[in-house]
Amino acid sequence: MAKAAKVKTLYVCTECGGQVPKWQGQCTACGAWNTLVESVAESPSAHRFQALAKTSLVQRLSEIEGSDVPRFTTGIGEFDRVLGGGLVAGGVVLIGGDPGIGKSTLLLQSLAEIARERPALYISGEESGAQIALRAQRLGDSGNAAPDLRLLAEIQLERIQATIDTERPEVAVIDSIQTDSEALTFVPGSVAQVLECAAQLTRIAKQTGTTIIMVGHVTKEGNLAGPRVLEHIVDTVLYFEGDTHSSFRLVRAFKNRFGAVNELGVFAMTERGLRGVANPSALFLSQHGRACRVRACW
Repeated sequence: MAKAAKVKTLYVCTECGGQVPKWQGQCTACGAWNTLVESVAESPSAHRFQALAKTSLVQRLSEIEGSDVPRFTTGIGEFDRVLGGGLVAGGVVLIGGDPGIGKSTLLLQSLAEIARERPALYISGEESGAQIALRAQRLGDSGNAAPDLRLLAEIQLERIQATIDTERPEVAVIDSIQTDSEALTFVPGSVAQVLECAAQLTRIAKQTGTTIIMVGHVTKEGNLAGPRVLEHIVDTVLYFEGDTHSSFRLVRAFKNRFGAVNELGVFAMTERGLRGVANPSALFLSQHGRACRVRACW
């Protein structure tokens, strides 16, 4: 029996992305300590970011004609606005937020709308198909409007890759980025696994033109869990914020290669899922006035 090829590994700095062949305490590129994590070493012909840097000739900037990036709607107006007008083919979006804040609900509603016009795939690594179907039923029309929405409950990166190659969706949601690659021995959710899975999914998006939305978690400090270089890999970084005791949720754009940053979307959590707030200024002013009247009574 042929012996399996040994997987070559290297160590990647989670701060600057620098690579070294063996572990050491300090990154030689940026000088940070204890930031090197094990990753898979790929051959130059199969570099994970090869599709991002295609060969082209040197040109004068004045000779290049600028053009806007084509977009398509998510089916939710407030979500489109935060993204800069909608989703971009081959774009990679990372959305983070506290557990239970409504990330999965928002994305399920959006995919239900997208699946009416284009192939869409929802990949869940944290919930079963029955749990997702139950949430879709609670959403009412949003959950039932897309009978052709494809669903996969899977945590293995290699099987997720194979499914995307087979299904060829135009939009795929990975819920969440805490998936697992068989090439690494670390547990799912570790820094090395998050970095490797995000890099491979980004490569798939750029090579196939599939728009990939990845769900991330946040730490106690409110930052996205995982290596800092994760935010540099993706095209768009969104934060889902809100108080679980309040019905209102905020989606902020902190990075967007295809649109403006610091955009803010306001949603209200209802029994039928998340609904965009058309006039958030009036909402906040009414709440401010109500708070002033309460203080006046005291």
